[in-house]
Amino acid sequence: MDSIIIALPKESDARSIRTLLLRNGLRVTAICTTGMQAAALMDDLDGGLLICSYKLIDMVYSDLLAMLPPGFEMLLMASQRQIQECYGNNLVCLSMPLKSDDLIASVRMILENRVRQRRKKKEQPRERSEDEKRIIENAKDLLISRNHMTEEEAHRYLQRTSMENGSSMKETAEMVLTLLTGR
Repeated sequence: MDSIIIALPKESDARSIRTLLLRNGLRVTAICTTGMQAAALMDDLDGGLLICSYKLIDMVYSDLLAMLPPGFEMLLMASQRQIQECYGNNLVCLSMPLKSDDLIASVRMILENRVRQRRKKKEQPRERSEDEKRIIENAKDLLISRNHMTEEEAHRYLQRTSMENGSSMKETAEMVLTLLTGR
């Protein structure tokens, strides 16, 4: 689960936002008042969301953004004028004064997007080994020479057959090689 860190110069403001998030079912990992505290916390975590203001006690948001570790995103709360300076920095901004519904919706949107990104990353096919590539190429070459297919047709045949049989491309290629060579 993603961590939520709140970094605001006033601890009372950070506590108020934490309470608001908790009331809406969002668990806050930590609150802090300096950018260095936030950076140290993020380094110890796997990923999540940093909610911060334009200026903290020891640095401005851009310094903290530069230290943002992989797996973390930033939600910046600032005045409309300050937000205009932030365009193009690949972060989500909310203008002050803050509306609680906007904050909750933005936090949920960011966290849901992170879940989708992780799911999509897991669904990406793994890279084939050299051995698997060689077996598939041999099967395609055999289909091309014996069945007068183009390279594209042979590839599609292997794909379709593996999907229909619920087997991998390598297993299907091995089956084709066995059946067409009699070994």
